[in-house]
Amino acid sequence: MLAMGVVALAAMAAAAIMVSQGTWARQAELRADQVQSKAVLQAGADWARAVLYDDSRSSSVDYLGEPWALRLPPMTVENGELQGKIEDQQGAFNLNNLVTGGKVSLGQLAKFQRLLAILGLPPELADALADWLDADSEPQPRDGAEDAYYLALDPPYLAANRPLIDVDELALVRGFDDTVRARLRPYMSALPRATAVNVNTATPEVLASIIEGLDLGSAQALVARRDRIYFRDVADFTSRLPQGAAAAAGDIGVSSDYFIATLRVTIGGAQARGKALFERGGPGWPTIVWRKYL
Repeated sequence: MLAMGVVALAAMAAAAIMVSQGTWARQAELRADQVQSKAVLQAGADWARAVLYDDSRSSSVDYLGEPWALRLPPMTVENGELQGKIEDQQGAFNLNNLVTGGKVSLGQLAKFQRLLAILGLPPELADALADWLDADSEPQPRDGAEDAYYLALDPPYLAANRPLIDVDELALVRGFDDTVRARLRPYMSALPRATAVNVNTATPEVLASIIEGLDLGSAQALVARRDRIYFRDVADFTSRLPQGAAAAAGDIGVSSDYFIATLRVTIGGAQARGKALFERGGPGWPTIVWRKYL
C-alpha cells in the first residue's frame, strides 16, 4: 500500500509539472505573439504613412474616391493577418477650433451649437467644452463649468484650460457622458491646431453646422452630388451652394493634413489594435502626432 501511495504521489507530481510547463509554454507563446502583433501594428502604421505620402505627391485635393480612403482588406502576415483603415480628420468638426489664443471664438461656438442641435444634443454642452478649453477660470455666462464645478466632484480635478489631445478626453467634461460621446464621435475630431473643414470628406451634419444658411436637407443633396463629382476647389464648392448659404473665409477647404489610421492585427492566439494620428504637411512622410494601443 505504501508503495502504491508513493507511485500515486509521484504520478500526481509529474502531472502537475506537465500542466505547469504547458501553461508556461502557452504563456510564453502568447507573449511572443503579442510582441509580434505590436511589431506588425507599427508596420501597418508605416503602410498608412506611405499611402498618405504617395497621395500628397499625386494630388493637392483629398476626396473619398482616393486610395487612402479605401479600407485595407485582411492582409496575410506570418501566422496571422492585418486589417486597417485611414480616416480624414478634417472632415469632422475640430473641437479645438472653439478656442483661439486661449479665448473662446464666438463664431466657432455658434457652429458647434448648431452641430449639437442637428444631432439632437443639448446646446449647453458647447459652453461646458469652451470652458474646458479656454485659458481663463471664468465660466461661460450661460452653462459654463470651470474649476469650482470639477473640484466638487468625487474624485475632484481641475479644468484642463488647454486644447484637447484626443477626443477621449471629453469623458472628463461636464455633460459628455457615454451616450453623448457616442453620438458625437462620427462628427468630431481634436487636432493640434485650428483647421478648415474638408468639404470633400465632411458629413452633411458637419457641413450644415459650419455653413450659414445651409440646412441638413440641402447638405445631404450636396454630399450626394459630391459622391459623383468631388469639389475641385473652394470656388467649385461655393458655386454649388443653394441661394442664401455662405461659408466664412478659412472655414472650408478641399484638402487635409490630419488623418487617423485604425489597425487590427491577429497573430496566433493574440490580437492587438491600435490608432495613430498623422500630420501631413512637409515634404517627407507624415509625422506621427500620437499613437496608442486599444
